[in-house]
Amino acid sequence: MSPEQHARRWKRAGGIVLAVGVVAAGVVYGVGSREAALADEASMQGFYKSEAHQMGMLYGKQGLLMDDLSNDLKQPGTQAGLILVVAAVGAVGCFVFAKFPEVKDDNTEGRG
Repeated sequence: MSPEQHARRWKRAGGIVLAVGVVAAGVVYGVGSREAALADEASMQGFYKSEAHQMGMLYGKQGLLMDDLSNDLKQPGTQAGLILVVAAVGAVGCFVFAKFPEVKDDNTEGRG
């Protein structure tokens, strides 16, 4: 395979990774935002307040911090953002590999 074909293949892979990431983030956000509307009812506010108090009593400030982090990771906006970040890092990795020429190992050609 020529270096141009190698680079083209990596660039195509990077574009696919980025496109799939954007579509997946959109789907996760779209589906998750509809379901999140049900959890924001006014009747649930008292439950969340007592739950936070109970967590504070049992686990202290670190438990509250971990519970807040866990709740934030359940939000569709946060999940979509993480998907976009991972897709962008993967795509950048593909684009960086596209700049490197394909390396052939000459030591293995003579062996049988």
